[in-house]
Amino acid sequence: PAQTERDVIKLMVDAVENIKPICEVEKVGVAGTIYDAPGIVARDRQRTLAIRWILEAAFKRRISYRISLEKCSFAEILDAYRKRGIARKKRDNLHGLASTNRSFAHFIWW
Repeated sequence: PAQTERDVIKLMVDAVENIKPICEVEKVGVAGTIYDAPGIVARDRQRTLAIRWILEAAFKRRISYRISLEKCSFAEILDAYRKRGIARKKRDNLHGLASTNRSFAHFIWW
């Protein structure tokens, strides 16, 4: 492949790497109370969530700016590569929620 093709693939891979969540919260019921317990995300799920979040952000951009989906997805991928944008904010919010609820981590035992 040409150099530019390799650069584009590297850009895509790096963008997904920057958006991948490391931890997430899941609802756990203990003694009639529901807690948000943080846990580690499997590798496949990390990749799936990152790609899904980038696409969701591109769709949101398309609705608000009324431009083509190609331009919106390109802009969101560039933002993800630069560690900013809607998808990165979603990842940071999830990490913040997991950090806030880290005292409930011992409720996940399976």
